[in-house]
Amino acid sequence: MPTPRVYRTNAIVLSRFDLGEADRVLTILTPDQGKLKAVAKGVRRPGSRIGGSVEPFAELELLLVRGRTFDVITQAAVEHAWLALRDHLESAATAWYLAELAERAVEERASAQPVYALLRRACQLLDDGMTPARVARWYEMDLADALGVRPEVERCVECDRPLEADERFRWVPALGGVLCEQHPGPPAEVVGMSLAALKLLRAYRRLDIEAIAGLRLPPTVEAEVEVLLRRFMRHALERDPRSLTFLDEVRARH
Repeated sequence: MPTPRVYRTNAIVLSRFDLGEADRVLTILTPDQGKLKAVAKGVRRPGSRIGGSVEPFAELELLLVRGRTFDVITQAAVEHAWLALRDHLESAATAWYLAELAERAVEERASAQPVYALLRRACQLLDDGMTPARVARWYEMDLADALGVRPEVERCVECDRPLEADERFRWVPALGGVLCEQHPGPPAEVVGMSLAALKLLRAYRRLDIEAIAGLRLPPTVEAEVEVLLRRFMRHALERDPRSLTFLDEVRARH
């Protein structure tokens, strides 16, 4: 059966760039089509019918026509507008970071329903006012799970022995998680970690985000886990997202 030339889909904008004098190319994430690039023709002209709709930080319903280079957006409507997210700079910067992680993690034209649902929920949580850093850590852990590389935090990645509270732990992204004290690991990859950080990583693995939001945690432990999960995502996606620089600048101002 031939692929329909015209199709409708929900979508979240991941990134965009201007094309020519009036057009804009969007990288969008869809549940069934995965990641794809689509052009919004004339969207930068005053009075464009879809100009106000195809913006980041919203779930869109799009009608598209398949094209040779880019699919073309012919209709756009906003399904969910996360307006509160846009009013808080750290939440907006975090949303850009999460969108970039999704863009790097998903293949073009491949089903991406778990990642789509994860990004949609993360944006809603940010819009609801949840602490951006906790949303980011929860998202990183669940994105790793969706990609099949969720870090091991219960057992040693080398010998499969359950980790004990009275030993020293090392974080080794290249091996997939935590290494017990009986194994040295590759020196360049090993990062020491505290028992409190291990417990928090386990919480991110076991608990839903609403339960995590209610935890009372020392800032030092949250900062340690942030470093550990960022290292893990850098290894999984092969480089740091560009949006981290902006996010860290925003957080440094507060």
